[in-house]
Amino acid sequence: MKILVVGGAGYIGSHTARVLRRAGLEVVIYDNLSTGFDFLAKGFEMVVGDLHDSKKLLEAVKQSDAVMHFAANHYVGESMVNPRKYYRNNVEGGLSLLNNVVEAGKKSIAVIFSSTCSVYGAPAKMPINEDYPLTPVNPYGVSKVFFEQALHSYDTAYGIRYASLRYFNAAGADESGEIGECHEPEPHLIPLALRAAAGFGPELQVYGTDYPTPDGTCVRDYTNVVDLAEAHVKALQHLLAGNPSFTVNLGTGEGSSVKEVIASVEEVTGRKVPRKIVPRRPGDPPALVADPTRARQLLQWKTTRSLRDSVATAWKWMQHRGK
Repeated sequence: MKILVVGGAGYIGSHTARVLRRAGLEVVIYDNLSTGFDFLAKGFEMVVGDLHDSKKLLEAVKQSDAVMHFAANHYVGESMVNPRKYYRNNVEGGLSLLNNVVEAGKKSIAVIFSSTCSVYGAPAKMPINEDYPLTPVNPYGVSKVFFEQALHSYDTAYGIRYASLRYFNAAGADESGEIGECHEPEPHLIPLALRAAAGFGPELQVYGTDYPTPDGTCVRDYTNVVDLAEAHVKALQHLLAGNPSFTVNLGTGEGSSVKEVIASVEEVTGRKVPRKIVPRRPGDPPALVADPTRARQLLQWKTTRSLRDSVATAWKWMQHRGK
């Protein structure tokens, strides 16, 4: 089988491409390299193209048996100040992908979508299951809700089966140390804390210590990126077995605060993390923790790698990369 990994030169897409190959599947990466990196796609067939390039995208879809869609802008803060960018790429670009799947005439094709816990907004109770109301509080989350609804409509009208995988916080790197998280600028806590500890970057900014959480800092469900990638393979296998479309949370079911992440970084590196307390960021909910029960039941999937494992593999990747 040939799997088209759209956005496969990015963080989660590149890890998923490798897990797909380990499962014996052929992979073609489709990426415009606006935020991805060609070295993350090294060793794979790659088409450099944009979601809005219908001619190139259609040809790639026609030659594929399934599509995994990772190509979205995903920074909450940026979406607050530049929503136009998010609706252009995440909504219009996503619809371009779906329309080309329809145009290709492949009703049996499976679409695996990289969704997010941001669709839930700022939930009042934890952990969050898939039946929780979708009330996003930022344009990024709104764009993901829209595409989930579009998938449902295209399934009903055109028979395109899909899986919406709602990630919580992806973390870590491939155990080989050859690939890992790579964003410019880097927005995520673990690599920023590692950079601060290593002296590669400035002191870590801690956005608020007055949240209604046990230690006052934001709590998130940090899920190892390889565990996430393995869930994509299981989701694909589930759809290819003839099962209907579905939506599941992908998470550990356990939350870690910013202070707890910093402590893990200091333990792994043996170095202190220089930090500075700054005001909260708009659009950041106090806590987001998954209830992954449905994924365990439906896909027989659960995380096997801890927060410490994620920090350790991210540290290995950073040392390999040298920054």
